[in-house]
Amino acid sequence: MSEHTVVLPLAVIEGQHLIALLDEFLLLAESPTRDADAALQRLTPNAYPDDEAASQEYSALTRGDLLDRRVEEAALVRADLAAFDGEDDHGREDAMRPRDAVIPGDHLDAWLRTITALRLVLASRIGIETADTHDPDDPRYGVYDWLGYRLEGLIQAADERDARF
Repeated sequence: MSEHTVVLPLAVIEGQHLIALLDEFLLLAESPTRDADAALQRLTPNAYPDDEAASQEYSALTRGDLLDRRVEEAALVRADLAAFDGEDDHGREDAMRPRDAVIPGDHLDAWLRTITALRLVLASRIGIETADTHDPDDPRYGVYDWLGYRLEGLIQAADERDARF
């Protein structure tokens, strides 16, 4: 993995909201009831849909490690957003002020997986099952779309990075 950094321009409020989403995800993924949470189960899909016994065995062997890796990567992303943490809201103009999230090249894959995980958990919570599922009156769909927009930008950055090397 390259050490080249990726700069993700975010408004201060976007960075703060992403931190809040990460904090909620970390609480959920570290909770004692995480194994029973349907949204987190979406992060560890059924490996053997036609064989229930094999699927349960595989899940028992891998689920904890997979979720622990998700927690580690979310914490890494959270740390990369330190410049947005504790920022005081002094009004709309300050909240919309741009600031760069500097992502070390070796963190980019963790960012991609973490934002994807956030979208999957949110999709599970709000009932998104197909691309056509969308309620414009529900603000959670706006968050889902915003995460998708940011994910797309990071994918483009990863593609550009890979094309250079």
